[in-house]
Amino acid sequence: MSVGSTDLAAMLATLDAAARPDDYVYVVVDPAHPIVELAAATVHEEEGLTVVARRVDADRLGLSYDFVATWLTLTVHSSLEAVGLTAAFSAALGDAGISCNVIAGFHHDHLLVPASERDRALAAIHALRTKG
Repeated sequence: MSVGSTDLAAMLATLDAAARPDDYVYVVVDPAHPIVELAAATVHEEEGLTVVARRVDADRLGLSYDFVATWLTLTVHSSLEAVGLTAAFSAALGDAGISCNVIAGFHHDHLLVPASERDRALAAIHALRTKG
């Protein structure tokens, strides 16, 4: 298993993001609900099981949701111990007035931004390359 980068300048210099083609939604369900098998991510909370799933799957299963997101994956392989990357993209998106929900995987950070802000979010992230 390769170790991710902890060099913020190097990560910012090569920072890019890829958008998944589908829209994604957050739903809270019972752990036995069929959407769980289709989940792109899950978070167990005291209040229930949060599932991030494709909007088409949630619609097909009759689930309601409030937030429709685009899923962006930062293509830089950052270490889970890297310092500053989350702050950099959060500040860039915040300065642009774009909300962002972050899921960290072992290899990449994944950002869920409002679907209506997809292109602006990608532009804000791409602009960080010139600041690295």
